[in-house]
Amino acid sequence: MYKISLEEVAKIVDAEIIFDGDKKIFFLQGLTTDSRKISDGVLFVALKGENFNGEDFAEDALKKGAAAVLLGKSANTKNLVGAILKVDDTLTAYQKLACHWREKFKIPVVSITGSTGKTTTKDLTAAALSPLGAIQKTSANFNNEIGVPLTLLGINENHKAAVVEIGMRGLGQIENLAKYVQPTIGIVTNVNETHIELLGSIENISKAKGELVEAIPEGGTVILNADDKNVAAMKKLAKPGVKIFTYGIDNPADLTADNILIDAYSTEFNVKYGEKILNFEIPIIGRHNVSNALAAIAAGLTLNLSLEEIRNGFASLATTKMRFEVIRRDGIVIVNDAYNASPASMRASIQTVAEIYDGRKIAVLGDMLELGKISEKVHRDIGEEVAKNNFDILITIGELGKFIAAGAEEAGLKNIFMTSTHEEAAKKIISVMQEGDTILFKASHGMHMEKIIELI
Repeated sequence: MYKISLEEVAKIVDAEIIFDGDKKIFFLQGLTTDSRKISDGVLFVALKGENFNGEDFAEDALKKGAAAVLLGKSANTKNLVGAILKVDDTLTAYQKLACHWREKFKIPVVSITGSTGKTTTKDLTAAALSPLGAIQKTSANFNNEIGVPLTLLGINENHKAAVVEIGMRGLGQIENLAKYVQPTIGIVTNVNETHIELLGSIENISKAKGELVEAIPEGGTVILNADDKNVAAMKKLAKPGVKIFTYGIDNPADLTADNILIDAYSTEFNVKYGEKILNFEIPIIGRHNVSNALAAIAAGLTLNLSLEEIRNGFASLATTKMRFEVIRRDGIVIVNDAYNASPASMRASIQTVAEIYDGRKIAVLGDMLELGKISEKVHRDIGEEVAKNNFDILITIGELGKFIAAGAEEAGLKNIFMTSTHEEAAKKIISVMQEGDTILFKASHGMHMEKIIELI
C-alpha cells in the first residue's frame, strides 16, 4: 500500500492541518472509520451518523497509534495530542480519499445495481472473473456511501479487477457514488417495488438505477437485463461509444439461458452466446439466480474470458450469508433467505422452495419495509402466493404480517399463525415442525429473522 503525506491528504480533501506532532508523518499505511481497528500509521476518519459521532473516539484513536485524525471543523480538539485534519464534511473527505486510492489502480471496475439480486450478482461476478486473478469485491452488502469507499480502499496491487455493489435510497445517490467508483462496466439487474416508499414510483426507481448506466464512460460496457422492460429501456441512457450487452431467459438477448434444472443443492442450465452453447451449474438455487449468473457471465465475456473459463471460475463462488442459505439439521431443512425482502424476491423464494423440496413446507414470513401506500396490497399478494404454492403452514411476524396472513387465508390456507416477537415465532415453529419439513425464513433485514433461527 502506498504512503502519502499529511500535506497531500490535506490537498485532496481541502483540509486545515493542525500539527501537534511530527510534520513528516506519512500514512495511508491504512485508513479506518472504526476506532476499534486502529493500528500504527493509519488515518482515523471520524464519521457522524444519527446515533454516533466518530469525533468522540478521536483521542482514543491517537493514543492507539493513529498517524492522524480527520475531523469536522467544529470538533473540539482541546485534549488531542497528534496530527489533526479538519474539513467541512468528513464523509465527503472519506469518499474523496477512496476515489484518490481507486485512481491508483488501472483495473476494470464492475459496478452492480438493481432493486434485487445485487449481492448475489456481485458474488457471482467476482467468481466469474476469478480466472483473471485476485478480485476485490464488496463485503456483505456494504453498498452505501460508507461501504462503497471501504471497498475501493481495499483494492491493492494484486487485484486484477474490482466488483462494487452500489445501492441507493434516493435519486442522485448512485450518480454521486459512481463519481468515486469510476466504473468501467455497469450491471443493472432489475427494477421493482423495493424503496417505492422513498422514491414514490417505479419510474423514479428506474431513473435512480439508470444513473449507473449514465456513469459508464466511452469505451465501457453496460450490461442490461432484457427480461425487465424498465432495465432494457435504459440502453437509451448510455453515452456514445458505450457497448450495450444484454442478457435474458425469456426475451431475445446477446446472452441467454435455457434448459433450467433446479434441485435442492444447485441449478443447472445451458448458456448460449452467439453460436456457442455450454452447460453451467451453480451451487445456488432458483431461476432468478440463473438471471444473476447471466449478468456475471456477461461481465466475464466483456473482459475477454471464455465461457469455459467463466464456468471454471464459478467453482470458487463464495456467497453472502442469509441469501437462500440452506441449513440441514435433525431432518429439517431451513432456508435462510432473510437478509432482505421485496415483493419480487419474496415471490421468487416461495416459488423456488415449492418447486424443489418435498415434504411439508412452512413459510415464516415477516414485514417487507419501505413499500409505502402499496404495502397492504403486496403483503396480501404474498400470502396468496404462499397458498397458491401449496405451503402447509404459514407463520407471520410483525405488524404487516397480518396482511400476509389475511391474503393466505382468503386463498384457502388453513394453518396460519400470527406472532409478534422472535420468541413467540420460535415457540410456534418448534411446536409444529417435524422431521422432513422445509422451513423458509424471509423478511426485510430490519426484522432480524436470523434471531428466530438461533432460537430454534
